[in-house]
Amino acid sequence: MLGSTHRLSAPNRPHNCLYVLSADGAVHTRYDERYLSRTKAEFLYSPGTRPVTFEVDGWRFGCALGMESTYPEVFAAYEQQDVDCVLLASSGDGDGDATAFARESEAHAAVNAFWVGFSVPPQAGAAATAGIVAPDGRWPARCAVGGGSALVTADLDEGSDAVRVAVSLARPWRRRAREQVRRATALTDARSTARGGF
Repeated sequence: MLGSTHRLSAPNRPHNCLYVLSADGAVHTRYDERYLSRTKAEFLYSPGTRPVTFEVDGWRFGCALGMESTYPEVFAAYEQQDVDCVLLASSGDGDGDATAFARESEAHAAVNAFWVGFSVPPQAGAAATAGIVAPDGRWPARCAVGGGSALVTADLDEGSDAVRVAVSLARPWRRRAREQVRRATALTDARSTARGGF
């Protein structure tokens, strides 16, 4: 993946984007940041319009960018698309922002029972080092604090004891619960919608 801007036709501002490159270096797809800060939206970029997924060796990935870790709906949409991992890249404008984004990544991983690859520059802060969050919300791999550029890897193993409960039990249970809520909204019964009495 490569972070960049993608030019649009004049007079539209460009997209803030992540290019997903194939093994031969060609652009496979592009993710455009959808939830922009006020400054980005008013002065810098045009928002993207949809989530983007891609597959590598049978694993399904989604993309998020910038401050999108603050929007649970971004990650919920990827859970509905059955991704295994969301790759989040952010500059983390300051130690506080990057730290919050790291914590939010832990929560999104645990709530949705998928991995989150969290990428920030080394200067983002000690509490916000880049790494990989497992479906149970813990970090099996993380860059060293205070280090320069680094790369970490982790095995995405849905059968490991560490994530088995999150992936095999929690994920299906939550999907059933969400489906029950969707079915309930389709219920047409006056006794259900009348809230002013017994």
